[in-house]
Parts: sequence; structure tokens; C-alpha cells
Amino acid sequence: MPHSAISKRTRGQARTMRRSPTDAERKMWLLLRSLKPLGLHFRRQAPIGIFIADFAWHDGKLVIELDGSQHAETRKAYDAKRTEWLQSQGYRVLRFWNNDVLKMPVVVGEAILAAARETA
Repeated sequence: MPHSAISKRTRGQARTMRRSPTDAERKMWLLLRSLKPLGLHFRRQAPIGIFIADFAWHDGKLVIELDGSQHAETRKAYDAKRTEWLQSQGYRVLRFWNNDVLKMPVVVGEAILAAARETA
């Protein structure tokens, strides 16, 4: 999606979100940055269309979403709609619970690498 297709509002929201990451987002970002030498260049709070992906590897069409407790019920329908749209754009979406990222980062990292190998 061309950079110009992203609204100024969405771009501004993404910028604001990058400035105040959650603990899980901070930990995930460190994990994803360690994968950069393997050719996986993720962007955080990346606008894609009208949505903002927590993390996106555009070349590999892989999106990583982190979910906290608010996603269990109240945001389930919205998350499903987002995932469906992202998939329609060719992205594969991986979802992880914040708690898993904080307590089992190695397992999360292995799942991301496995998905990246399937994508490439």
C-alpha cells in the first residue's frame, strides 16, 4: 500500500502509539529487532490501510498482533474484522497474548521464525 494512501490521522495515531509502548510491545520490539540480521525487518505500529498493525514485516507480508485481556471478549469482533481485511491484502496475521510475550519470549520468537520461513 503506497505511503500516500495512509491518512494523516492514521499516521499520527501510529506515531503516538510508538511513543508509549506497553511492556509487552517493548519486549516484542527487542525480540523482533534481534531478527533483523536474518532479513526480517519489522516496523512497529505500522499503518496498513485504515488499520495500525502492532508489528509488520512488509516484505514478508507478516503482521504480529499483541493482545491483552481487553481483546478476550470486547474486541473480538473488531479483531476478526481487522484480521480478515489484512489477510485480504495478502498479510498473514499472528496473534500472541501479552503474557506469553513477557513470560515465554523464546517460544514466541520461534513461532515468528517458523511463520517467516513459511512466508519466504
